[in-house]
Amino acid sequence: MIRELLFGLLLLHSSLAKHLHVHPGNNKPTRRTRLQAITGPGKKWLTLHGREPLVIAQGGFPGLFPDSSGAGYAAAIAMGVIGTLKYCNLQLTKDNLGVCLPNVKLDNCTNAATRFPKHQRRYSVNGRDIDGWFPLDFTIDEIMKEIRLIQNIYSRASVFDFVYPLLQPDSVFGMEPKGHLWLNVQNDAFWSSHQLNVIRYIDESKQYFVADYISSPEIGFLKAMAASKTFDRIRTKLVFRFLTLVEVEPTYKETYGALLKKLAMIKTFASGIFVPKNYVWPIGKDGYLQPATTLVADAHREGLEVYVAGFASDTFSSYNYSYDPEVEYLQFVDNSQFSVDGVVTEFPGSASNAIACLAQSPKPTKKVVDTLIISHNGASIDYPGCTDLAYKKAIDDGADIIDCNVQMTKDGVAFCLDSADLLGKTNAAMAFMDRSTSVPEIQPKNGVFTFDVTWTEIKSVKPLIQNPFQSGGLLRNPKSKNAGTFLKVPEFLELAKKNASTGILIGIQNAAYLASKKGLDILQSVNDALKNAKLNPKQQILIQSDDTSILEKFKNSNPTYKRVLLFSKPISDAPKPVTDNIKKYADAVNVVKKSIMPESKIYITNGATKIVEQMHAANISVYVSGFSTETLSMQLDFYSDPYTELVSFIAEGIDGVITDNPKTASAFLRSPCVDPNSKAAFVFQPIKPGDYLAQVEPTVLPPASTPIPPLRVTDVVDPPLPPVNAAARKEGDSDKSGGDGGGGSESGQQRMAVDVVATTLLLIVVFFLLGC
Repeated sequence: MIRELLFGLLLLHSSLAKHLHVHPGNNKPTRRTRLQAITGPGKKWLTLHGREPLVIAQGGFPGLFPDSSGAGYAAAIAMGVIGTLKYCNLQLTKDNLGVCLPNVKLDNCTNAATRFPKHQRRYSVNGRDIDGWFPLDFTIDEIMKEIRLIQNIYSRASVFDFVYPLLQPDSVFGMEPKGHLWLNVQNDAFWSSHQLNVIRYIDESKQYFVADYISSPEIGFLKAMAASKTFDRIRTKLVFRFLTLVEVEPTYKETYGALLKKLAMIKTFASGIFVPKNYVWPIGKDGYLQPATTLVADAHREGLEVYVAGFASDTFSSYNYSYDPEVEYLQFVDNSQFSVDGVVTEFPGSASNAIACLAQSPKPTKKVVDTLIISHNGASIDYPGCTDLAYKKAIDDGADIIDCNVQMTKDGVAFCLDSADLLGKTNAAMAFMDRSTSVPEIQPKNGVFTFDVTWTEIKSVKPLIQNPFQSGGLLRNPKSKNAGTFLKVPEFLELAKKNASTGILIGIQNAAYLASKKGLDILQSVNDALKNAKLNPKQQILIQSDDTSILEKFKNSNPTYKRVLLFSKPISDAPKPVTDNIKKYADAVNVVKKSIMPESKIYITNGATKIVEQMHAANISVYVSGFSTETLSMQLDFYSDPYTELVSFIAEGIDGVITDNPKTASAFLRSPCVDPNSKAAFVFQPIKPGDYLAQVEPTVLPPASTPIPPLRVTDVVDPPLPPVNAAARKEGDSDKSGGDGGGGSESGQQRMAVDVVATTLLLIVVFFLLGC
């Protein structure tokens, strides 16, 4: 057992061996080897006693490691604020000894079923018959020698299954010089019915550990605990745990909902209550927060502390949080009405970041680090991308640069949209299904393209919020899924002009196709709009393209603009001849996250590349795109925490983040925890890329991905742009339907046939839905 515990601790210490130490104004952070607490004037909290809310690490760090594992508890210690409590859900063995497990059954969190196939039993637990493998059928020796932990939530990583043994409470307590332990006793009546005694176990273990808190949903147990002659009332607090409102408490035979009205009675045997999140902030069926209850105020009035459970960064909570877990914690601990006294969480790093860092500076104004915050289609996590509302919120949220990827309409109007295909960004599928075409030069699949419709037609469709992780059940702000209006480029520039501190990024793609096939001059449209806008000279102007010939045009005509070369696919290596050529055309590159930290097939970082170092050697800035706050946007070793991801990338020296959620990036870069001279409790901590992957058993790893070859000069340098084909524009203008561009040609007949089939299929679907 000690070997596995040491393995877990070494794993965490190696991962946290380098911590961010950023000097304001310096984008290349140095690192320090040990996290140090920085004491300062205490914040006035609205907790019962005015102290900082506690972070209680439920089962350690089960978001990555198996619940109640040594590595999970080590992660909680390393990533949590000082004083983080390690939560042990106590279960008893045949010989009345304790182990920490998330459930009274062994089979959903260990390999007991495969190690002991004949030990399946049926027991009545709180009036319900349950089949499974139970710890009371095993001695402590059998459990420690033969059984190993597995991930009990199947949507989480299973790569650390079968590695860690079960732990006893004294082992968990002893992982720190001054142990901090929360002991939850969920099923005392069940243990008692099988001649096992929790109070006796706790009493006989006093020489090994003393819990700071003991919680239970059974009033009888807590009263018996309080009456015990050996109970240490000074060192240990008793907390009554509420289950769901409709469940029945086994001693008083009343529902927990009814017991909510008897807080004064609860105060006679407990110092606090432990409740699910919705007891404090209910969430409606629509996924949005409802008004807070008065529970915290009522409990504080009775002298009861309030601890809240149910926090997990990788599960949906409410659309109000925009998938930022720290924002959810702040809702409970740092609002103007109240603060709960502690949060019980499966991701203690996020809770610590919120309480020790973000709550310390709720309205910061100046960034601590100069890393640029560049929006991706505005604040596209909250509103449909490239709309007025998305851009306005990005500005309000602290974006340094708002972005406009320019598209052209059939009648030559330049406007902002993420790509030339209207499908997925608007409701054009219904309005313009007959315009669906295949343009291999733009994309491999069919689409409804902006250059085939007029601006008037585009204004007739509604924007549609993009949901990149919809397949994982993560939707974005449904109430605003069609909110906002698209902006023409001059309107976008006018919006930016009103905010002199906000720069702009103009993205240009498909210029060659538009010029030769559609007779549209996107470069001229952009140049005219920028010239007429008369932006503040202090505003940054970035021109981005994946085509070096476009960047070269702007280098010659507008040398003050900063040019950004876009790499939409991962790159792994940029030799000096390549960076020398990039520098001829660009001042910066925009690369995806995998170009900095490659991803393994098990969604864990696979080390770091030298892209930042190579680009910086050529005096090229590095902006990284793909940041968001949904857990599915991150690799697993970032603990489903966007702040951990941001600090880890900034620790690699990047110069800018391109994000769907500028608010999170702004809160991070303005937090005192990014500043080593801060008075915050601790600093944000980066991971070391590849450390976790190195500890995974090779037998569970899938075959490695084919390495990405190094960039070549031919991958970078593009041919000159073709001239604008005016004849193509005239031909398009003559085609009022935006269809085949002529009469009865063979290609036109094929196109018409495709349209008829598509329309027929669409009508069949509509009739089917109406019939249902």
